[in-house]
Amino acid sequence: MSSQPLPDDLRATLDPRRKSWVESANDAACDFPIQNLPFGVFSTAQNVTPRAGVAIGDSVIDLAALYDAGVLRLPGTPGTPGSPASAQANVFARGALNDFIELGRDVWRSVRVQLSSLLSRETAALRDDAALRSRALVKLADAKLHLPVSIPGYTDFYSSKEHATNVGSMFRDPKNALLPNWSEMPIGYNGRASSVVVSGTPVRRPNGQLKSPDQDRPVFGACRKLDIELETGFVIGRGNALGEPIACESAEAHIFGMVLLNDWSARDIQQWEYVPLGPFNSKGFATTISPWIVTLDALEPFRVAQPVQEPQPLEYLRHGGEHAFDIELEVMLRPAGAGEATTISRTNFRHMYWSMAQQLAHHTVGGCNTRVGDLMGSGTISGPTADSFGSLLEITWNAKNPLALKGGGTRGFIEDGDVLTLAGWCQGAGYRVGFGTCVGEVIPALS
Repeated sequence: MSSQPLPDDLRATLDPRRKSWVESANDAACDFPIQNLPFGVFSTAQNVTPRAGVAIGDSVIDLAALYDAGVLRLPGTPGTPGSPASAQANVFARGALNDFIELGRDVWRSVRVQLSSLLSRETAALRDDAALRSRALVKLADAKLHLPVSIPGYTDFYSSKEHATNVGSMFRDPKNALLPNWSEMPIGYNGRASSVVVSGTPVRRPNGQLKSPDQDRPVFGACRKLDIELETGFVIGRGNALGEPIACESAEAHIFGMVLLNDWSARDIQQWEYVPLGPFNSKGFATTISPWIVTLDALEPFRVAQPVQEPQPLEYLRHGGEHAFDIELEVMLRPAGAGEATTISRTNFRHMYWSMAQQLAHHTVGGCNTRVGDLMGSGTISGPTADSFGSLLEITWNAKNPLALKGGGTRGFIEDGDVLTLAGWCQGAGYRVGFGTCVGEVIPALS
């Protein structure tokens, strides 16, 4: 369980018996039932201005339209919905969620409770208002989805014990696959936010320095070992001041929600550059995230215990309760021109050794400040079996065991034209809380 129980009105939004008048949301296989209500940013051909929305079934609810109509309110904020000043106060009429997130967890939760009621089958306010419904309800098929937040900073962790063991076994002594510090702290590195892109953005194969063991000097060229990293990410909802660490027990209150994340990796560029300071160009060309942020409140029913940690972490990394989540994850690869994708991995977020709370506590323990919209990657998520590995590096064991694809062909690493799709969901009783998909197509390197 979480350290703080949910208020009754918020817990009611998780009731598996609750249904929506948006009938597509009641399909047991739908990623976006009324129990989910993930936040994103979208636009349409009719209104090209990006604005905040919430996914429900096969549609998206325009939060800016609901606010302007006066049916959605922000507690404790100035301005009356529908008044001339409301356009300035309408935090939903913006191209990123940061200003809304900045209002704080009480406001996020109030909006969730209001939306759950407005979209409930029993509530007539929006259901029976045809004019407002026509303005506020947009088919997802007609929506263009944008990067949901402006990301001031990006950090990537290395928190799957199975993944770290596989990589350590591959490139070091299998008996000493984990370095001594790995079991003592969440290992991570400060990345870059500028090349984080939303699902659907093409990913260009990077160029860089490549060096084979039998060469005296590197050559310059296109990456030959392009890989995926199946990850999730969490978005900071409340920052901390410089010099003031976030306590592990309260860290989840600083997290707005989670996304799927593909931290593309140029393995051959990385192998040459990462000593002594770690990855640089091999990780700086693109990170793809899914467009919908699933809140921790929506994930609450799917809490599970994290793996046993041995040795017991130092005091600042300890928290009581359950801090993993039962999130099913899968990766699909579809070659250019192929009619069908091959599922290359199925795993679960619950395998992660270090929790999000521990990652955030460690990130700030030295005094590092975080800001609203900061993105933290989980690190590659691998499970205990070969079919649950989260990268092609592991799945093919550095291309020594090529992966067979449906319809013929094999892969050691990613080829130009390949489309990689990440999916994730939590399975409830008759419903699922999904993340949608995180998609990227690889296009050729610049010559």
